[in-house]
Amino acid sequence: MGDSEGVNEKDGRRSRGRVKVRVVTMMPYKRSVALLLSIATILSITVCGNASGGRKKKDIRDFTDRDLEKLYEEWEENDEDQLEEDELPPHKRPPKQTNFDDVLKKAKSPEELMKISKKGQSVMMFVGIGDVDGKRATKQYTEKWTALWQSSLYNSHIDVQLFVIEENRAIFMFSDGSQAWDAKDFLLKQPQVSEVSLEGRQFEGPAHRHSAKQEL
Repeated sequence: MGDSEGVNEKDGRRSRGRVKVRVVTMMPYKRSVALLLSIATILSITVCGNASGGRKKKDIRDFTDRDLEKLYEEWEENDEDQLEEDELPPHKRPPKQTNFDDVLKKAKSPEELMKISKKGQSVMMFVGIGDVDGKRATKQYTEKWTALWQSSLYNSHIDVQLFVIEENRAIFMFSDGSQAWDAKDFLLKQPQVSEVSLEGRQFEGPAHRHSAKQEL
């Protein structure tokens, strides 16, 4: 919402009142609609109170984002309806419980066991880039290739964040850790990758094997 200004119909001049209404972001849709209706009601009461000379503690037109957030939180606390789990903010959602008996039944290998057990958990993976023409890869080179791999993983519905931490080293962060193993298999097929480190295990990439052959 932006600023709104009244216009006097007689002389076309703008009225003194300026209304600022900010909407708190990231609210569930039906909750935000109800909150806006409440704000509209308070606003109408405030305007009428001003017109009659009544005194108010704080004009809603002067509310900040924090004031609106506080109003929303108070409204939620007094609301009899319980929010659905997917409507709660992430820090208030109950942690998902892992049934290890089911995990053991589904897992066909130690790696698959790790993959299933990391479902819904954050996992960090380190990716090393091999030398280029006998020289250490530059940061620009690393950023170029890791960004391309990130895009390819996105296209495969794997959500990953990328952080280049050294000239030839990057971190791939997965919000759903179970996807890290599929990403690992993909990255180990890339000629530029020298190694992948995941959950304490290191895997050699094509660039490492190519470098070892050249040394021989």
